[in-house]
Amino acid sequence: MAEAAETQETPSAAACRWSRHLATLLTGVALLLGLVQLPAAPAARAEPSGSRPVDVSVHTLTPAAPKQDDTLTVSGTVTNTGGSTVTDAHVGLRVGSQINSRVDADETGSRSPSGTDGSEIGKHTQKIDKLPPGAGRDFSISLPVKDLDLSRDGVYQLGVSLSGRTADQGYERVLGITQTLLTWQPSAIEGKKTQLTFLWPLISATHLTARTESDQQQTPIFPNDDLAAELAPGGRLQQLVALGKDLPITWVIDPDLLATVEAMTKSYRVGGPDGRTTPGRGQAVAKQWLSQLQTAVSGDQVVALPFGDPDLASLAHHGKDVPGSLSHLQSATELASTTVDTILGVKPRTDFAWPVDGAVDSSIIDVATSAGAHNVIARSDSFRDRTSYSPTAARQIGSGNTAVVADARMSTGFQGDLVRAGEYSLAVQRFVAQSLLVNRQAPDNERSIVVAPQRMPTASQAQAMAAAIKALSDNRWTQPVNLGDAAAAKPDPDANQQVPGTGSYPESLREQELSTKAFQEIQKTQSTLDGFKVILTSQDRVVTPFGSAIMREMSASWRGDRKGAAEFREAVQSYLYGLTRRVELIKKSDVTLSGRSATIPITVHNGLLQGIEGLHLVLESSQTNRLQVDRSQPVKINGGQNQSVKFETRANANGPVRVTARLYTAEGQPYGDPVVFTVHVTSITPMVLIVIAGGVLLLVLAGLRIYIKRKRSAARATEGGEPGADGEGPDDGGPGDDRPARPGDPAPDTGSRDTEPSGSGEKVEH
Repeated sequence: MAEAAETQETPSAAACRWSRHLATLLTGVALLLGLVQLPAAPAARAEPSGSRPVDVSVHTLTPAAPKQDDTLTVSGTVTNTGGSTVTDAHVGLRVGSQINSRVDADETGSRSPSGTDGSEIGKHTQKIDKLPPGAGRDFSISLPVKDLDLSRDGVYQLGVSLSGRTADQGYERVLGITQTLLTWQPSAIEGKKTQLTFLWPLISATHLTARTESDQQQTPIFPNDDLAAELAPGGRLQQLVALGKDLPITWVIDPDLLATVEAMTKSYRVGGPDGRTTPGRGQAVAKQWLSQLQTAVSGDQVVALPFGDPDLASLAHHGKDVPGSLSHLQSATELASTTVDTILGVKPRTDFAWPVDGAVDSSIIDVATSAGAHNVIARSDSFRDRTSYSPTAARQIGSGNTAVVADARMSTGFQGDLVRAGEYSLAVQRFVAQSLLVNRQAPDNERSIVVAPQRMPTASQAQAMAAAIKALSDNRWTQPVNLGDAAAAKPDPDANQQVPGTGSYPESLREQELSTKAFQEIQKTQSTLDGFKVILTSQDRVVTPFGSAIMREMSASWRGDRKGAAEFREAVQSYLYGLTRRVELIKKSDVTLSGRSATIPITVHNGLLQGIEGLHLVLESSQTNRLQVDRSQPVKINGGQNQSVKFETRANANGPVRVTARLYTAEGQPYGDPVVFTVHVTSITPMVLIVIAGGVLLLVLAGLRIYIKRKRSAARATEGGEPGADGEGPDDGGPGDDRPARPGDPAPDTGSRDTEPSGSGEKVEH
């Protein structure tokens, strides 16, 4: 009966209802026909977003996460982007609905508000003077937080609107509105606090090659002096150090940056387009920055990336198939520890690897852990979880390795152009809101969340990051921990621990990687260095700068700059090749060789400042049957000197012989270019032939004379043996007397006697 009474309608009530419907219908018809016009609205009301001619920008909202007794201050600017002057305007605040979704928090402020704008807090507004087209005005509204009448803890949309009139529409309406986020958690939460780790990267682009001046100090030559601007007050790197010193963060440092800045603290030069160099001017800011950094990192955890911040994904996808490429990663890891310890006096953690944007696949994990990094910093948009909440960052991925999965939304929240105050403020508010929303997902579970921002944040991005971290400094729902503790946290059993496959790597990132050709060129430079260092007496003067340059060639900072990377590799290789050419053989002209043996000198030039050793000079004859040479002679030369190496030769026949001189290392590898010259062998010259012919003639004549003389002597002896031939008896007992001696014959005369002088002497001219 009661329900029937509540729904029953009297005839008079029905008549009134029909009369109201008729009036509404007639009004609608009149509007369509343009016969009537609505009166001015008594209060501002919403208009489609596209029709709002005023742009509202919130520059600051402080405090970012207010407490019960705080005063909230919202400031910014309003700009008339329409064609009509705005009058009777004021700025007001409107508390919108509560946000419970992380997606909605990300989208707040990134799109035009839709739906109702919410009720304006009437007594806290600011009047705005007449606003002509294109004009802008600043505003600032402060009010007690309690006047916002926030019903319960959480994240709220906070609208900031400008209401006023325009000439074409004279009633008051909302002419512009923007939304930001207000995180409301007035006291410490009753559940578990979120363990929050924020990485603070100190990484820069490559600024130093292997090029140095030709002096004993090896004064470095920088391609430009851009790094000095980053280190100067207000510069990107100066801001990162100044802001980070008071924050609960984990420093992630590329040791190459430290080594480069340390080189700037001394004398250095800057190259110019004409090849000339000028003195660098960054010594003072470099010294100041290093001093400030030493103070800032004191007591904080420092993670050192491999020297030069090598691109792990490029190595995994293109470099590992080039022999020797992965060895650079091991060297870079070892150099990282000594560099940070030497310059900062801090023993860093070197067991963390950080692929670009935290994007990983199985091949990247394999490469990253091959050099001893058992912890890989990934990101949740790579390790996709199916849980309804954000799980703890640490994941056990097998073989004793851990993936530290950073939260993607919070890690990417500071990208973009945050120079604009509105974007800056919104980034801070989003981060604070996301941190509370993460906690509220599972308030009874203690979870460890890691934030890994972009590798090289700008100064404005760093300022926004610092403001967001400071907003959480009272630890109402978060608690800071370092990266080491985050990696050691107990993994969530429901979290995804499966490493993504190689096909899941984002194509947009793959397009930015170093190519296989790039790694082949890197190895070519390494091979040149290996062949060069073995002849040096002071290897460190060359191995250290070029070894560092080769590591820089693999840097992740070359992403998106293939041309710059190629030019850097070419500059390093060309400079190294030029040094190797300073040890060379001096070109030799053709040689004429007289005599059967001679000495051929070959000159070796050492244009380096240091001595060389371990080389052998080899001389090779193209016709050993015509010319034989000593094959090898050791070479050892002090810096800036020449050495003449002499080779003994033996000629066997006349004619031209091509001879090749070449340097070889102790391992038998050719060094430098060979020198080829011709030896014209004339070991038996015309003059020598004349002398020899004269000597032979004299010998023949002498022999003939002796023969004739003996012939005559024999003839006289024969004539003396015939009786009565010359009135004398036979020569008894004389030479040639063949008859036997008889008794009574006189004894032979054996005494001395005068002899006839001999003929003229015999000579052979040689």
